[in-house]
Amino acid sequence: MSTPSRSGVFGSATDPKMLEFSESISQDHRLYQHDINGSIAHAQMLAKTGLITADDCKQIEHELRIIRQEIEQDEFVFVAAQEDIHMAIESRLVEKLGDIGRKLHTARSRNDQVSTDLRLWIREAIQTIDGQLTRLQSSFLKQAEQTKELVLPAYTHLQRAQPVLGAHYMLAYCEKFNRDRERLKNVNQRNNILPLGTGAVAGTSLPIDREIVRQKLGFDGVMANSLDASSDRDFVLDYCYGLSMIGVHLSGWAEEWILWSTVEFNFLQLPEAFCTCSSMMPQKINPDALELIRGKSARLIGHLTSLLTLIKGLPLAYNRDLQEDKNPLFDTYDTVFSCLEIAITVIEQSVWNREAIEHNLDQGYLDATTLMEYLILKGIPQRAAHHMVGTIVRKAMERGVSLQDLPLEVMQAVCQNLEDDVYKVLGTKNSIAAFQSQGSTGMLQVKDQIALWKKRLGVV
Repeated sequence: MSTPSRSGVFGSATDPKMLEFSESISQDHRLYQHDINGSIAHAQMLAKTGLITADDCKQIEHELRIIRQEIEQDEFVFVAAQEDIHMAIESRLVEKLGDIGRKLHTARSRNDQVSTDLRLWIREAIQTIDGQLTRLQSSFLKQAEQTKELVLPAYTHLQRAQPVLGAHYMLAYCEKFNRDRERLKNVNQRNNILPLGTGAVAGTSLPIDREIVRQKLGFDGVMANSLDASSDRDFVLDYCYGLSMIGVHLSGWAEEWILWSTVEFNFLQLPEAFCTCSSMMPQKINPDALELIRGKSARLIGHLTSLLTLIKGLPLAYNRDLQEDKNPLFDTYDTVFSCLEIAITVIEQSVWNREAIEHNLDQGYLDATTLMEYLILKGIPQRAAHHMVGTIVRKAMERGVSLQDLPLEVMQAVCQNLEDDVYKVLGTKNSIAAFQSQGSTGMLQVKDQIALWKKRLGVV
């Protein structure tokens, strides 16, 4: 297989060390399908504008499809000296067709070519990740259905705060990952703009028709400025930021379930198939899958940081530095995909320790805020009610009892407005029943949200 030709301006061959140093084919070979699709669309446009003949186009398209089969069947020999996937495919085409193959690169540069390939790849990757996120949301929704009656302590500052339904907790993650899905949709709106046809930096004097290529490749528009098209990698950073946020959300969830699976919390049991043992302590069942998800979020953030650093000082237009976007881009996708795959199964197979949760549920005075709001309904200003309930909680702490076990006269000594009906809002279950605001953890509100998420996710 031939190596790419050098311009006649050079008086010497490329040093082999330079070829090894500058190659990217070891990473960008995964763009082969998108490169071939873009090349076919480009050839068809060249034929329609009369820059190549219809017969040339037919032969080019036929051979490109054969090259795709060769790659998919592991019959294609990648050579580092060809630098990248674009030159590898073109070299093979020239090997097959000679001068006809050499016509394919008419009116394009590797600058607009690689940008097009990356945009096509990202568009497809977004669809795949969105499918994974939908599966993840469905897993949380299944857990929500199973925990409609389960009451959990909600935390702020990792201190017990107020009671919530288990389903309300699960649906909080449906919301978080839905923002991730919406974020990726927004990324694709900016990503799905065609750079091909802007050339290396200034466009072309040849009579091309970029609209033909746009339609064939399914882009929403064409980039309006050739300088911008040649240099832009905003879409790569947008995409990696979107996936980094998925990683951050997964990391927070993983941390929570790591804590909740400890003996100290004892809220849930993780599937043992996703845990590992200690090399020394035989009793250990370690939550390694969740720890790895938590750890890999740092990797995603690192990739995003490296991309930001990569482009921060580049002058217009294309610079070879941009070749270094491939590793962080591809590894970000691979990492998030695998994390989602593991998370989905862990969520579906984890089991809640309902008796242990119920046994400790009245610890921490989760109903204190509901008591304060009871006083507000009695006409006491919020700040005054807040102080009074704090005093009542202190009395309960000194006696070692819950609020619902505190005698009425003790509470009335702090606030005369208290009556016997106060016990209707005390206790975690009564506190849950009192919630009624939109978006709250009240029974009716959560039931409506479950129905809404079933509709959104197409769950019957």
